[in-house]
Amino acid sequence: MFKHDKLPLMEKPYSASCERNAKAICDVLKKIIGDNYTSLLELGSGTGQHAVYMAPQFPQITWICSDVKSNHEGINLWLKEVNLSNIKGPIEFEIGKDVFPSGVFDMVYTANTFHIMDWEKDKLFMQLCGNNLKKDALVIIYGPFNYNGTYTSQSNADFDIWLKERNSLSAIRSYEDVSKNMISSGFTLLQDFDMPANNRTLVFKKR
Repeated sequence: MFKHDKLPLMEKPYSASCERNAKAICDVLKKIIGDNYTSLLELGSGTGQHAVYMAPQFPQITWICSDVKSNHEGINLWLKEVNLSNIKGPIEFEIGKDVFPSGVFDMVYTANTFHIMDWEKDKLFMQLCGNNLKKDALVIIYGPFNYNGTYTSQSNADFDIWLKERNSLSAIRSYEDVSKNMISSGFTLLQDFDMPANNRTLVFKKR
């Protein structure tokens, strides 16, 4: 018999930005999530760190992770470590490829995805939310945005250059463009929160 070496186990993925921004985002969620909200779909769960940090602070909410298939192993490592009953998934969901996840969701939450996805996929995501979410559902979008055609900081301008060098279709999006598309998809802007590190949290409600 031949002795085979075991394949190395995948290390749990880690995002420093998730570690930094989780509390600030969670503080915003505490301001807007009422007792009547019970289910949240996260688009682009990434490492899974946001779900692991935030879900325990909202025990009445079922937090459903979703992402492209290649990120599922890392997400599962985080979820397995905490073993929380109110976190589900991850669901395989790639904008432009997969259908919108089945189920009734009170909220859709996404962080740092709009500037990574190309604009056509951003618009499709907003349309899918409009077509699939019920009245009064919330859509919560976190990340950097430009206002009136300008960057809100030099660091965002530098970040935008880096994004476009990495992928010509990535870019910091315009607040006005996002708001216009959300409104045309059936939503009303509830609040635009100023966040640390020149980011924003946009909260929309389905009409």
